[in-house]
Amino acid sequence: MNKKFYYPILIAIMLMGILTTYGFKQDEEPVNARWLQITAVESVVPGGIGRSRMISIDDKGMMEETKMKNFFSMAGINFGNIRENDLSITTKIQELSSEGWELYDVTSGVFSGNENNSTGIFITRYLFKK
Repeated sequence: MNKKFYYPILIAIMLMGILTTYGFKQDEEPVNARWLQITAVESVVPGGIGRSRMISIDDKGMMEETKMKNFFSMAGINFGNIRENDLSITTKIQELSSEGWELYDVTSGVFSGNENNSTGIFITRYLFKK
């Protein structure tokens, strides 16, 4: 075989070796990761009777509780309250992000209450790591 055909084959083999070595390498999780969780509990009880809160538990176990608004007022769904809750949650996420925390996972769930829909909550958990 001619020498000019060896160089492209050699380069192709080297590239395949590099891709095989580094292309499938998985990112390693930091061994000493710190975790922080934020839980938003938003009540769907009308008229402000329910309790809505944002609970923060930091990596040292300290808890902070922030009052939030209920989804419903006596007249029905209250979009102003939802907007205020969204602002509170977004502000907290932005604050943590600027401190170097990374939003790692978000989980939500609903407790639909009883037969006459007089109780219920919407819960969202935000897990951060650093």
